[in-house]
Amino acid sequence: MRYNAFILFLMAVCCIAWLATPKNKPTLYLIGDSTVDDGSGNKGLWGWGKFLPELMDTQQLSIKNYAQGGTSTRTFFTGGIWDKRINKRGMWDTVQAKLSKGDYLLIQFGLNDNGPINDSARARGVLKGISDTSVIVYNTVTKQQETVYSFGGYLRKYIAFAKAKGVHVIICSSVPRSVWKDGKVVRGEAGFAAWALEVAKQEQVASVDLNNMIADEYDVMGEVLVNQKLHVLPDVTHTTAEGAKLNATMVAKGFRQLKKIGIHKFVL
Repeated sequence: MRYNAFILFLMAVCCIAWLATPKNKPTLYLIGDSTVDDGSGNKGLWGWGKFLPELMDTQQLSIKNYAQGGTSTRTFFTGGIWDKRINKRGMWDTVQAKLSKGDYLLIQFGLNDNGPINDSARARGVLKGISDTSVIVYNTVTKQQETVYSFGGYLRKYIAFAKAKGVHVIICSSVPRSVWKDGKVVRGEAGFAAWALEVAKQEQVASVDLNNMIADEYDVMGEVLVNQKLHVLPDVTHTTAEGAKLNATMVAKGFRQLKKIGIHKFVL
């Protein structure tokens, strides 16, 4: 009798646990550069992707960070990175193979896209703007011929792949650097931040204006405090843990506005 009661109790517990388990739990995939990357705290520097899970309901939403330091829209897409030792987690080919209907793909690039299109160091630059233009080069890093597209061209490639799989896309403008003029932080990353948002608008996908959101916070704090707490000078690009947490908070704040794709319901 006691044995039967115990079995019934176990069955009830299992049933409750099964009912409480989210069905088809979606995954939020993060792709981007070092400011998104988890980081290792090397030299006190972190990416905001390390701290975003603390602000999200990870019982209902998985978060996978595939951001890779040093990459641009181009090199993350092609895998043509200059140092194979840091390409441990794979890049776009790895991510797109994992994407499933109902997942989310967050894309944040722009900080490294303004570099040389072809050089012997990194060859990660793209054509400026969002047009459909391209140029053929012999990549001196990969030792292969390559067609290089515009910043917008690469973003549209990511979006097209994701949409084909029924994935919700979120485009983030790049985080601002701690570069100041007349007491205000310089915004826009030489046009790349605005181009990211324009592509999102054209392709009718969600966006978060991270550049301006963080810049607003920087302006309130002021240059001295920002550089004391959020950056390790002379590095004006990468952030301390406190800076990365601020950036993650702005991402989560942006998510709250994206009710159309449902990401808001996972923000704590």
